[in-house]
Amino acid sequence: MPTWLLPENIADVLPSEARKIEELRRLMLDTFRTYGYELVMPPMLEYVESLLAGAGQDTDSKTFKLVDSMSGRLLGLRADMTTQVARIDAHLLNRDTVTRLCYAGTVLHTRPSGLHATREQLQIGAEIYGHAGLEADAEIQELALASLALAGFEQPRLDMSHAGVLRAILAEDAAAQRDEQLLHGLLKAKDLPGIEEASRGYAEATRAALMALPNLYGDVDVLAAAREVLPALPGITRALAELAALAGCAIGRARVAIDLADLRGYQYESGAMFALYVPGLPNAVARGGRYDHVGEAFGRARPATGFSLDLRELARLLPTADRKHAIRAPWGNAPELREKIAQLRRSGDIVIQSMPGHENVQDEFECDRVLVLEQGNWILKNLG
Repeated sequence: MPTWLLPENIADVLPSEARKIEELRRLMLDTFRTYGYELVMPPMLEYVESLLAGAGQDTDSKTFKLVDSMSGRLLGLRADMTTQVARIDAHLLNRDTVTRLCYAGTVLHTRPSGLHATREQLQIGAEIYGHAGLEADAEIQELALASLALAGFEQPRLDMSHAGVLRAILAEDAAAQRDEQLLHGLLKAKDLPGIEEASRGYAEATRAALMALPNLYGDVDVLAAAREVLPALPGITRALAELAALAGCAIGRARVAIDLADLRGYQYESGAMFALYVPGLPNAVARGGRYDHVGEAFGRARPATGFSLDLRELARLLPTADRKHAIRAPWGNAPELREKIAQLRRSGDIVIQSMPGHENVQDEFECDRVLVLEQGNWILKNLG
């Protein structure tokens, strides 16, 4: 096997692509800071008991596991940073006030999450802890839309759902509760024959509600249809009202769609959920939602909501970055030359000293100026 061959769905990031990704990362983190989000940096690997606490089976199956040669215990390479940040909030910061945290780092998946997806993602996201009201959900949704706008996507599609709808339906039927994981998978696949078969023996109201969910998708008018066909349970009424309020916040900034059977993330989400789609990608480019119970595994349940996206996948959609303008300077150690170059770099200019014999070779930069010595002074000249 060639020594340069990489594993499937693992790839190097070359200079022009890396520059796009890094510029996006800086823009987004700077934007998060203007909203009051503090940056945290969780470790790449942890004991699996901590890493997978409250994360659900989906995250477990995506996580690479290895044995720690120091302790003999099982470690996991993180496949998602959400639970790590929840651990930091619940166990290390231990604040009683509203806490806003953000992060950016590599996550690894045992299998790609979608068509053409990489198994090594650069995940960036933001989380709010300590506020159970809809205001936190609205802020996270706004921040996710603002993040895509930074990449040039002004009108993404915002798909919304709510974990409370299915939970309210199942709470009324003990038999259905026992099949929760099975039903979750069938609803996600919109498998009506499978739902019909699995729901034999359930209460008639439960069965009718489950059969209705896969067809409750479309624009915001779906919420009115849901109020008519779903049982008037308090949990359902509250969930539909929350979706209506959040959809109202997004109208004008996104094309809003509702899908009450889209339950990806259901295993640890506890409230409103959303996914963002942009032209050119078959997979959601960002996902978010409320997950109030994850902190319980770390000894302190806190209201929580957040979102994350993969910067590498998003950057693939952007046009090739223009070459950066730079200044070409000759190689040399003369004090006056070194001082002039340092002065230009301090002011933000890119100054490239040409290696002897390679004066005009600059692959990633467009040298439109040159530093020349005239009458004892180093001056800048424009290149035609």
